[in-house]
Amino acid sequence: MPGGSVESYQSLGPMLERIAAKADDGSACVTHIGPDGAGHFVKMVHNGIEYADMQLIAEAYDLLRQALGLPPEQIAKVFRGWNEGRLDSYLIEITAQILDHQDPVTGKPFIDIVLDQAEQKGTGRWTVQTALDLGVPVSGIAEAVFARSLSGHADLRSAAHGLPGPTPTMLDSAAYDRFAEDVEQALYASKIVAYAQGFHQIAAGSAEYGWDIDLADVAAIWRAGCIIRATFLDRIRSSFAARPDLPILLIDDSFAEALKGAQGSWRRVVSTAAELGIPAPGFSSALNYYDSLRAERLPAALTQGQRDYFGAHTYRRTDRPGSFHTLWATADRQEEQTG
Repeated sequence: MPGGSVESYQSLGPMLERIAAKADDGSACVTHIGPDGAGHFVKMVHNGIEYADMQLIAEAYDLLRQALGLPPEQIAKVFRGWNEGRLDSYLIEITAQILDHQDPVTGKPFIDIVLDQAEQKGTGRWTVQTALDLGVPVSGIAEAVFARSLSGHADLRSAAHGLPGPTPTMLDSAAYDRFAEDVEQALYASKIVAYAQGFHQIAAGSAEYGWDIDLADVAAIWRAGCIIRATFLDRIRSSFAARPDLPILLIDDSFAEALKGAQGSWRRVVSTAAELGIPAPGFSSALNYYDSLRAERLPAALTQGQRDYFGAHTYRRTDRPGSFHTLWATADRQEEQTG
């Protein structure tokens, strides 16, 4: 993901293309991202998406284990099956290997002897901080960052361990196949949302700083040699190649169809997690983002009314242009136009 001057890439590009990983079609997974700073920015967002992807996969594992009572080695088989389909990716592949691994010292599943406190180097946090500056909602990436942060607060978790919640239960064994299929659907839909948010942030950064980043090229170079390499990046590349001005990946016909097919499963997984008391912030956040985007009206109208009431921050109307303020302290609450 190199950034810099065109002249620099003309000099270094051939070398980078020789040593870069190659996609299935033989193309080198490297391209000139844009001027100074563009390459670092895209790499940062890549890592932010990686945070979200890993969180979603971890939640899928946790749901299969807690809701169905499956041992790690059986969940590994589920992930191997998923890796043969549309979820084919490096992260799904290594997840199966991790879940199948036995600790040589204790003989226990490796996953059970690892301390459940995730660390971070900072790129996910930078992604969220930069998104806030750009005004881009990357809620899925933010949830993944905060999930790692929460996991590290052992003192808070210990103090809160006895808080009331649902009695731990597992789904009936007859629900195994259906729930596993539901989790696969929810995982795929939530991954689409995570990647959509990341590409939205890249587009916003490109517009803000005048980088002219080609989103189709970004998807193309992520197909091999990076942590989030995945089969469905080919579909993302095709989507942006066909519509470079695509405002958000979710409205692309192929992804919209996948999200339509995932509706029932996605919502069942989120509601089941809530009913059983299994934390699934990534799945929940992705679904809330999706529902917020497709809503005809949001409660932000009330938020604007509150802001105008306590701070005279003004609001805009649906029926005519301009900014308005209501004189809330007066008996008849008169409205005045401010701009």
